Amino acid sequence: MKRQLQKKERLQRIKPMLAELVKEPFDDKDWVFEVKFDGYRALSKLNGKGSVDLYSRNFISFNDRFTSLAKELTKIRHQVLLDGEVVIEDKKGNSSFQLLQNYQKTGQGTLKYYVFDLLHLDGNSTRGLPLKDRKELLKLLLRKSKLKNIFYSVHRDKHGRRFFTFAKKKKLEGIIAKNKSSLYHAGKRTGDWKKIKITYEQEAIICGITGPQGARKYFGSLILGAYHKGKLQYIGNAGTGFSETALEDLHKKFKARFSTISPFHEIVKAKGKIQWLKPYFVCEIKFTEWTTDNHMRHPVYLGLREDKKANEVVREIPKG
Repeated sequence: MKRQLQKKERLQRIKPMLAELVKEPFDDKDWVFEVKFDGYRALSKLNGKGSVDLYSRNFISFNDRFTSLAKELTKIRHQVLLDGEVVIEDKKGNSSFQLLQNYQKTGQGTLKYYVFDLLHLDGNSTRGLPLKDRKELLKLLLRKSKLKNIFYSVHRDKHGRRFFTFAKKKKLEGIIAKNKSSLYHAGKRTGDWKKIKITYEQEAIICGITGPQGARKYFGSLILGAYHKGKLQYIGNAGTGFSETALEDLHKKFKARFSTISPFHEIVKAKGKIQWLKPYFVCEIKFTEWTTDNHMRHPVYLGLREDKKANEVVREIPKG
């Protein structure tokens, strides 16, 4: 294992490796299968002497937002870079993006950090090690550190179909498949990691709002877009999933980004007057399926994603 460690490397922030979306689960003895968490992807850079840098995939600091986890990470007395997901779980033990959103306003719930990869250890990059070796080292590290709300993300070997069926029964978001021999390619989306979703969710750019109708105040629905082959495309409207407080809070945020120009090349039709926004805000949307014209069917707003930039949001159509 020592032979495979890369050259000495300064501990620094990197972007996480990403998974490609595929349609169907599969079995393969050379792959492992993990839970797909519904939270915030988070990397943590620790100097082993009490300094913690917990950050998002876009280098936004999570230290103040997730203080309890940042404090607990100081117990790890090694210089490391970890990759994982910050979540809050419901009563059934399932991670919930909406509960995590609520926590940031109410402080209610228990923050947990599920760690699934180790990218640096005591002055050496581990990204050139096979995944199975990185996981071995990670398990030993976390076991030694005796942590309360920071967990090793367990995986299953080879039986992806069986695990997907289990995830369905548990009403999880989906599973992640990873090649045991895969190296860690920072900031890249490769076929060595695959995600198979049970419920469809899509990051979307808020490109405009429609006027309120009936008793509703502030706005009617969100006009949503995502990039496909470098071009911003309309993917539907979301008019449900908002409380009255959320409608008011969002409208206040949107005002500074109002625009008189549509960000789309195509013509978008909607009920009522459209107020366009500059493509800045990113949200999470739950929906039932993609239509033949590449719009989301029955979209429901789940919350803003402050950890992601608009220019990174792409339409995720499963391969296969």
